[in-house]
This record gives sequence, C-alpha cells and structure tokens, in this order.
Amino acid sequence: MKFLCALLSLVAGASAAMHQLADIKADSKMGQSLLAQARQLNNEQNQVDLTWITDFSLKFQGCHSVSQWNSEADDKNDVKIQTKRLIRFRLCPTSTCSVTDAGGCGSGYGDYVIDMNTYLEAYFGAVETINEYKCQDIAATCDCENAENADYCAYDCYVAAGMESCSDRNPYEEDNGGNNQEKFDLQEYVGCARWEYKNNRRQLEDKVEYFMGPYCAAQGGAIFLGLFTDDTCTTFVDEVGGTETYLATTGSAMPYGAESVIGMDCVSCIEPTEYNVNGDDAEDADAVSEMCEQIYTVAGKCESQLSLEAPNNNACTYMEGIKIIRKNGTVERSAASGNKTASVFIGLFVVAFVLLAAYVYYLRTKLDRASINLSE
Repeated sequence: MKFLCALLSLVAGASAAMHQLADIKADSKMGQSLLAQARQLNNEQNQVDLTWITDFSLKFQGCHSVSQWNSEADDKNDVKIQTKRLIRFRLCPTSTCSVTDAGGCGSGYGDYVIDMNTYLEAYFGAVETINEYKCQDIAATCDCENAENADYCAYDCYVAAGMESCSDRNPYEEDNGGNNQEKFDLQEYVGCARWEYKNNRRQLEDKVEYFMGPYCAAQGGAIFLGLFTDDTCTTFVDEVGGTETYLATTGSAMPYGAESVIGMDCVSCIEPTEYNVNGDDAEDADAVSEMCEQIYTVAGKCESQLSLEAPNNNACTYMEGIKIIRKNGTVERSAASGNKTASVFIGLFVVAFVLLAAYVYYLRTKLDRASINLSE
C-alpha cells in the first residue's frame, strides 16, 4: 500500500512538472519572460558577424495578439490591460524563398518573433529610404527647368515612373478646384499615434481622442489599420475596427482598413547599393541591410533549421505557443504539440490510479468477509 502511494505521488508530481514545461502559453508571464530573456541575450551579441544574412530574405508569417498589464497606466481612465501584438517572420534562403507559398520555404530557414511596431517601423523606414532615392533619381533625369509648368512636369514624371507618391500634391486637382486632400502618411501610424481630422465636431464637443495604429486581422494573416479610443491601441472606436467612424468623419474609406499594410513578399537582406550612394545605410562595411540588422538583433529566435555554428534557439518553445498554420489561404492557430515524456508520465499516472482502485476494492471485500465471520 505504501509503495503504491509513493508511486502515485511521484508520478503525479513528475507529470505536472512535465506538463507545465510542455504547455508554455504565448500570453503567459513565463512566455513573455522567455521572449524578454531572448531579446536580452540578442542585445548582448550585437557584435556577432551577420554577413550570412545577405543570403536570406524576410518573409512575413503572421501576427498574434497577447494581453498584458499596462505598466504605464497612471490615470483612472487609462487602459489597465493592453493588447500587445507580435509578428512572426522567417528568414528564408533567397534562392528558394517563395512569394506564393505562405511559409516562404521548407528548409534551411530561421523562425523569429518580434514586437509588431518594432518590425513595421524598421520595415517602412527602409521603404521610405529607398523611395527617397528613387524620387531623387526620377527628378534628376526629368528636365523640368524649361517646362511651361514645372509642377505639372515633375508630377507627370513621377506618374510615368509609377512613383506618384513622390509628389506631395496633385497640381491638376488643385488647379481644377479639387479637394486635393493631404497625402496619408502610413509610416506615421505604424506605431499607435493620435489621429485628428481637421475640426472633428465630436472630438471637440465630447473631448474625445482617437488613436490610429496597426492590429492583427484576417485571423492573424494580415495587418490592418484601426481607430482606437486609447493610446495603447487596445479598444476599438466601433465594432468594425474604427472604419465606420473614419468614414463618418472624413467621408472616405480608411486607408488600410481592409487591406494589409504588409504583404507576403520576400524582402532581401542585401544592402541596396543602387540606392545607397551616400553610404547612409548603417555606415558599416558589411552588405547586410540596416532593416534586417535591426529586426534580427532584437527578435526572439528559433534557428534549429539553420546550419550555424552557434544557432540561437531561446524562443523556440515560446513560438510553439503562437504557431500559425495556413490552410487554403486561411490562418489557424494550433496549440503546441504534446510532449512525449509528459504523455508517458500521464499514462503511468492512469495505470497507478487503476491499480490503487483495485487494491482498495480488494481490501474492502476482505473486510466485509471478516465482518460476516465475526457475526457467525
């Protein structure tokens, strides 16, 4: 009897411990602590040679939302539980990275997780830099000094090159009495920023503030812009991501309210030399793009599939909790796969429980027979 009790206690304790290790949730304190430790280790290794990354491309995998305590809430109206959003991305070999395949590649890759705002700021910062160089090249090759109207000439050159965004305004609409609304600056809202539209009556009368920022949409397969009532971009203004409020306020559809701000392209990590004539990109001797350096350095890593001398796998368990599997264009989240060791202990627990129950039944039957003999 003592042996069975000891066995039962041992199996139960071991099973609980193994189950906890195998089931670390992405939004748990332990999971967030693991990611923080992974980032700390990454920051301590900033001097590591990253030239190998030039053979790889960034591939967006999906995004995931977790709830956590807002440590900066110092007012009664501040959101106490805020939504933090994470991006999972993959470094795929450029030679095999696929735009059409949601996974990007099937071997020789590294998986990573990073704060959404950090990823988008680095991504669109790089896009803006490249676009600036493109606009300069177009302006330099477009002779508008002797044109009858320099504004028309410059605008026509940008449109012909497919870079209408180079112009702050459309001179044709302006001269024809059009609204020529101010150009929407996406990069301004890749974080969570205050949004105003002229003199919005509701904002003035009700003294409310609106904030615009990115959020996970399409089950994690896309990133839309939304309108929120708080500066952490946690609480939507309305039930459709703020799109109704934006439409009622401006009379037009909200930019990226139903279109992802980031696509499924393979973004090369090679420094774009054709748009780096002034050496502004990282000012270093390597050929790794500044965007990839920034994102890789602070990301949680799972490099078990990479052939590196010292792969970093500190975030593998964490990422299992936010694993994203795509099927027929749909994004589904699945729990981490079960741990085999934990399953064995659970099986032993069940067996021990059955044996104990049988032993208890045997003792009870024996006592009942003894009672009958005594009464006789």
